[in-house]
Amino acid sequence: MANGKTNGHKLRRVYVWEQPVRIYHWLNALTIIVLIATGFYIASPLAIQSSKEASQQVYNGLGTHHTFLAAYIFLFNFLFRIYWGFVGNKYANWKQFIPTSGRFFKEMWQVFKMDILMLRGKEHMSVGHNAMAGFIYFFTFIAFLVQCITGFGLYASMSTSWWFPKLFKWVPGMFGGDAPLRSVHHATTWFFIIFTVIHVYLVFYHDYVEGRGEISSMGGGWKFVEEEVFEKGLEVPNEPTPAKEA
Repeated sequence: MANGKTNGHKLRRVYVWEQPVRIYHWLNALTIIVLIATGFYIASPLAIQSSKEASQQVYNGLGTHHTFLAAYIFLFNFLFRIYWGFVGNKYANWKQFIPTSGRFFKEMWQVFKMDILMLRGKEHMSVGHNAMAGFIYFFTFIAFLVQCITGFGLYASMSTSWWFPKLFKWVPGMFGGDAPLRSVHHATTWFFIIFTVIHVYLVFYHDYVEGRGEISSMGGGWKFVEEEVFEKGLEVPNEPTPAKEA
């Protein structure tokens, strides 16, 4: 195991994010960007004079096609993440996202004091997601579910080929019609935009403050964690044995 010292701390290299989690993360990021961009375009398309139906025009048709394609990828990618929450390593497990003890809420408060109140010396060292991040991701997964249901609910009346979107024909009636349904779908889109901005900021912030490879970890899966974290028994890594270095 490659160990090193940074700022007086002995670090251990830990394999945290498995490849399926990393693929899910970047595929999710890509589809969300496509869905936001095409979604805003569909909401306010180019005013092109034509007698054709909107989806049959080149620009509008491409926007709609890319939205539906990204929506299917987003949905099945999300379903895969639910599955991996049960079979993945401890850092991908659902216990990382759902509060189950007083210790979870205590850690959330510690992270809040560091990230929001900027109080130094209150850092809580965790290998995977800290409690605050995990809790927010839990609500983000709920937002994913809402976006999938409302999106396919709006698509159900337009689909004439595949049976899958027709499974969501009940959704508009539950929300009181297409207009309220579209409003919920639009509001959830803004949630994703705000979440993305905050998420990117905190990743860079923690990478700078902690120096543990927060950014690069989602590329290669490895993070650098203080040895004392392991000595105290707070985290026991579930990591593969790396090849010997020359």
